[in-house]
Amino acid sequence: MTADGSTCCSTPRRAIRASVPTLSARAESWPLAQAFVISRGSKTAAEVVVAEISDGRYRGRGEGAPYGRYGETARGVLHQIERVRDAVEAGVGRGDLQGLLPAGAARNAIDCALWDLEAKRAGVRAWELIGRSRLDPVKTCFTISLGGAEAMAEQARANARRPMLKVKIGSRDDLELVAAVRAAAPRARLILDANEALGFDDLVRLAPDFARLDIKLLEQPLPAGEDAALESYRSPVPLCADESLHTRAELDACARRYDLVNIKLDKAGGLTEALALAEDARRRGLGVMVGCMVATSLAMAPAMILAQGAEVADLDGPLLMKRDREPGLRITGSVLEPPAPELWG
Repeated sequence: MTADGSTCCSTPRRAIRASVPTLSARAESWPLAQAFVISRGSKTAAEVVVAEISDGRYRGRGEGAPYGRYGETARGVLHQIERVRDAVEAGVGRGDLQGLLPAGAARNAIDCALWDLEAKRAGVRAWELIGRSRLDPVKTCFTISLGGAEAMAEQARANARRPMLKVKIGSRDDLELVAAVRAAAPRARLILDANEALGFDDLVRLAPDFARLDIKLLEQPLPAGEDAALESYRSPVPLCADESLHTRAELDACARRYDLVNIKLDKAGGLTEALALAEDARRRGLGVMVGCMVATSLAMAPAMILAQGAEVADLDGPLLMKRDREPGLRITGSVLEPPAPELWG
């Protein structure tokens, strides 16, 4: 592993030719401060892929996090990036990229690298490209990993001063776990994330108690593709789609089943699609949550643009790291400051 966490490189760097873009990509592994546990399993490191596009004077970077739930691996993402090398080096734009790669980590990494490169070439910040004069700080949730009631309460107690905690659930003892976290962090706003682990009967049984415990939001209680039952269910706790939503193609179904949608750059395939997705979601009356995979500050920086005005931001990836990228985002407590140009955008 290199000093920046790099474990492999897809291709050697080519000789730089003035104004002709070159694309490179590499996989990196970043150790976590502690195991990150959800209903589907656990991880001890963030496995990411970084794409870089350079024209010899300016360099744009983007980070994607391959997610096994969607059949992604670092090797597969690097292969996808290699497939579009010629198009990117011929100068393909962000709009054209949408038709060259499916939504996922590969397209996200390239799309965000193109945003970064475009901003640096224009001499402006990335958010100015969409007409924003400034980027406001973002207040993020902090995730409490799934475990026993005592262990989760200890995590919550250590982070009780944070304004919002996101609690992973998906066990037979969910109510006990949530009650333990609530007791340990009585003033924090709590949201729950089931990661598809509940059945419909579980949801109906647990939701009134979750409401009693002042839960503000429940993410993806039912498996994606098996959530049609939500269309006839009025939940006492607002429901948010996560795994059920990737791009604008799923919005109609989500609007019938959920109150909010969790938009992630890796699911949407980049900031370009994510911004359009957020606009369409709001037009349908859906609230917007902006989430992330477990990744470094380089992945959170473009998501901060998406998070402007969102009802909930869950961009705590860097807070889960043993060490973050340098330079990384400046974070005070749970508040993420706008990225420096040296990081992104």
